Amino acid sequence: MPNNKRKNRGNKNKEVTMTPSNEKDTPIQDYEDDDIEEMQEADLKKLIRTLRSSQKQILELHKSLMDKIENLSRENEILRRNQNETKQLVQQETVIVTEVKNSIDQMKNTIESLTNRMGEAEERISDLEDREQERIQSDQRKDEEIRNLKHIVGNLQDTIKKPNIRVLGVPEGMEREKGLEGLFSEILAENFPGLEKDREILVQEAHRTPNKHDQKRSSPRHVVIKLSTVKHKEKILKCAREKRQITLRGSPIRLTADFSSETLQARREWRDIAQVLRENNCQPRILYPAKLSFVNEDEIKTFHCKQKLKEFVATRPALQKMLKDVLHTETQKHSHQYERR
Repeated sequence: MPNNKRKNRGNKNKEVTMTPSNEKDTPIQDYEDDDIEEMQEADLKKLIRTLRSSQKQILELHKSLMDKIENLSRENEILRRNQNETKQLVQQETVIVTEVKNSIDQMKNTIESLTNRMGEAEERISDLEDREQERIQSDQRKDEEIRNLKHIVGNLQDTIKKPNIRVLGVPEGMEREKGLEGLFSEILAENFPGLEKDREILVQEAHRTPNKHDQKRSSPRHVVIKLSTVKHKEKILKCAREKRQITLRGSPIRLTADFSSETLQARREWRDIAQVLRENNCQPRILYPAKLSFVNEDEIKTFHCKQKLKEFVATRPALQKMLKDVLHTETQKHSHQYERR
């Protein structure tokens, strides 16, 4: 039996001796206490080195694992912080988006309010414009009615004044001896001896105009003579035009037809145009009550208003050149008068 034990021990020793020399590749074996006692010293040293190497590897592995755990912990902390920051940013963005939405809603409400107010203002402006247009049209109708009424009144006055002769330049107080009718008879005897003997020429009325004498007025008031017929008035004025120079006791006077203020103004408006036509030998005349007549290209042309004259002048280049300045001046005068109104 002892021999068998030794053999067995020898076999065990042989088994230990047959362990590969590469320690890294050799797995760590489990040894019984009896086996360790029977090991040789060299084998024990190898075993110890193997254990120490394994222990070192385990420590390195443990350290590596701890480092990885620590890194993971740090990364986890960073992720957690990032998540918190992200949450805060999301919350801030949410607040900002909410504020922006509120601002947009306020702006929409403000724009809607302004749009409504603008609509109301536009309606009020439109109403005011309509009223203004109606007022302008009403004023235009009134002006037209006034012009028509003035024209009617002027025609009536001209009809009433048609037999009248207006005498200009008779000194104040000269009528004291013979009266105005006696002075008119004296004018006829001095200038038209043949007419003075015409018994059909009858004076119905004679007066000065205006009725009251203004001491500040340098020229004497006009004398208005009302005859019985228009025919006699025209006969006397025709003789006056032919004689040209009319006198009373040697002093020059003038005999003209008696017109309404409107007709007189209309006749005055032809004055500048007639003067230019006269300078160019067009033989202008202002006919009753306020018409302009002149000779153009051997034809007598008559116009009752300036608009008709302008239309005619536009077709006559020579006449247009002749009256260009005076018609332009008249247009400016009317523009200034309209602006003052």
